[in-house]
Amino acid sequence: MTDFHFYEPRSGHGLPHDPFNAIVGPRPIGWIATRDPASGVLNLAPYSFFNGFNYTPPIVGFASIGEKDTLRNCRASGEFVWNLATRELAEPMNQSCAAVPPEVDEFALAGLATAPSRVVSVPRVAASPVSFECRVSQIIRLQGAAGEEINTWLTLGEVVGVHIDRRLLVEGRYDTAAAQPILRGGGPADYFELGERFLMRRPG
Repeated sequence: MTDFHFYEPRSGHGLPHDPFNAIVGPRPIGWIATRDPASGVLNLAPYSFFNGFNYTPPIVGFASIGEKDTLRNCRASGEFVWNLATRELAEPMNQSCAAVPPEVDEFALAGLATAPSRVVSVPRVAASPVSFECRVSQIIRLQGAAGEEINTWLTLGEVVGVHIDRRLLVEGRYDTAAAQPILRGGGPADYFELGERFLMRRPG
């Protein structure tokens, strides 16, 4: 019989490191650009909890643990841009997660040039091969099973503009591996590169 480690999260996991992030992973990185509409200051920050949630219309979302600049800017402006974090951009992406005051522009901090968006007013990371321009559709404060509010907000945005480097379009198909996306793991410093691809067709 298989020997399982079992725990109830409310009572602690009993391990040197919480396994939850490592199990739910690796995950795409939510490298989110926003602008403070009052001051005009740009913000760029990576989020560990990010993913796509719908096809039509396309909707992406990220979770902010605590009310951070990105969340405040999304509330105030109703816009954000997701940028693909690649292996080549790993170091500046990491620099952009520094805990700095709201008046600091993380694009400048990480040495990243901006490129204009087409639909929203927030610029994108010029060096990123893929970007999604998004309009905020919902901001939801998460709750536990008993209904208690927790200090995490899920921001969902409809993708209203997509930028793709043409070198990643091979015979009209997006080449995921060629983009060299990096993925977030479970430890405080764990990241992954995309592994080997295999094909499996849906039945029916």
